[in-house]
Amino acid sequence: MARIARPAEPVAVGVFARAPVPGEAKTRLVPVLGEDAAAELHGLLVRRALATAKESGVGEVILWCSPDAGHPFFARCAADFGVALRAQSGGHLGERMASALADMLGANRRALLIGSDCPALKADDLREAARSLATHEAVLQPAEDGGYVMVGLSQAAPSLFEGIRWGEASVMKDTRSRLRTAKLRWRELPMRWDVDRPEDYRRLVETGLLAEGMP
Repeated sequence: MARIARPAEPVAVGVFARAPVPGEAKTRLVPVLGEDAAAELHGLLVRRALATAKESGVGEVILWCSPDAGHPFFARCAADFGVALRAQSGGHLGERMASALADMLGANRRALLIGSDCPALKADDLREAARSLATHEAVLQPAEDGGYVMVGLSQAAPSLFEGIRWGEASVMKDTRSRLRTAKLRWRELPMRWDVDRPEDYRRLVETGLLAEGMP
């Protein structure tokens, strides 16, 4: 399959990540892996997301850190991948996502935001999303669990992140409703899966995705 070309203009890419603190990261996998191994897995997933974002080559990559950018893990990521570090700001997830996108759009005409839970995400997905923003105000990549693994905007749209029941199967459905209300043109890319539950972890092991392209 031919490699998707980069967009004509740079598109900022934000990666949302929590510090890999045992007992606070990948908590739904703790019964299967234990606190330390779940946190270690989370760290590996963050690094894979950063590797994918850098490989895409669409623009500057920013690691948005929670609860702040002070954890040594984030400093290592900055050194290893050459990415900028910024602290997430806001209350619930939607507020923090809207704030990060608005910040990136202050310095870029277009911006993408991805999580760190989707090892199935490819560099070509980011390239296609970035190219889509030349003709659409928004681009999303749905997740199999009813959420989404990537969102991109060519203009700030805080209403897309308000009143969403994050973590539930209605996230993508409710976001589509808000896109229609805001009269934004959007494109959806092929569905991907992320790693949250024990069955997702088993799928990750079976596919071997985590080991692919890791620095």
